Amino acid sequence: MTLFERFLTLWVGLCIVVGVALGHALPGLFASVAAAEVAKVNLPVAVLVWLMIVPMLLKIDFGALGAVKEHWRGVAVTLFVNWAVKPFSMALLGALFVGHLFAGLLPADQSASYIAGLILLAAAPCTAMVFVWSNLCDGEPHYTLSQVALNDVIMVFAFAPLVGLLLGISAITVPWDTLVLSVLLYIVVPVVVAQALRRALLGRGGPAALTATLQRLQPLSLVALLATLVLLFGFQGNAILSQPLVIALLAVPIILQVYLNAGLAYWLSRRFGVAWCVAAPAALIGASNFFELSVAAAISLFGINSGAALATVVGVLVEVPVMLSVVHLVKKTRPWYERARA
Repeated sequence: MTLFERFLTLWVGLCIVVGVALGHALPGLFASVAAAEVAKVNLPVAVLVWLMIVPMLLKIDFGALGAVKEHWRGVAVTLFVNWAVKPFSMALLGALFVGHLFAGLLPADQSASYIAGLILLAAAPCTAMVFVWSNLCDGEPHYTLSQVALNDVIMVFAFAPLVGLLLGISAITVPWDTLVLSVLLYIVVPVVVAQALRRALLGRGGPAALTATLQRLQPLSLVALLATLVLLFGFQGNAILSQPLVIALLAVPIILQVYLNAGLAYWLSRRFGVAWCVAAPAALIGASNFFELSVAAAISLFGINSGAALATVVGVLVEVPVMLSVVHLVKKTRPWYERARA
């Protein structure tokens, strides 16, 4: 993990301050950015999201899907948690905390939007950052690569129906045309572009060319992420200043679902006799979120200054410290885990 990635939460915090300040100082500029839309897609944000996502997807080798059978039990556990548990548990936690327990502390007109943002956050399994978490806990690299590649393939087909189902269950109107457009723009197009670029780089200069390109693009990806956050908090400044507890309250269900799903994946892996080097990344893949996609989808579906967009940004804010704590827990409990296999 680079120094920048390790302190991502700090940078996000600074983006909150900068975004709120700029939103108050330059309201005309932010209004112009918000107005730059085509078919409900905000063009400046779309460009920034592509700059975020494409470098991450360059790391994915879909040829690794052939290795899925080598770790089929770990793959099965993660698929179950990612697609059958996590989105539904987040919808439940969102309804419980945002819709009931915290209802009196949050703006009433944004409750449904906050829940929608939480659902979007949980409906997309993490991609690139999983490699960081897996490396930190000495995870099996072939399992991690094959699992991430499989999740990306599933996401192309399952993200829109799953989000539509959960938003419908939560009594939130589903703009299907915008949802499908978001899948095309923020999943299908980046995957196609990234894989075409990956093949070209490998064909021209082999793995060394791919690695060199990734090293050049990674800072650009992180800058694009932070620029997106500045925009989001520029539009959310008034809401944040008038409701300073909003971010803390939205973080509660996000943090709970991370530990819930990580613990479930880890426990199921132990019950099914999965090796620890697979169980550790399985817990991390089961818990983390593809927050870049969720932020983009929330903006497209509900607007750049919506509660849904803010809820997904809170996911970015808590991602690094919470996932680092999961890494620490799975490493700390390795002796307990491996006693079951002795």
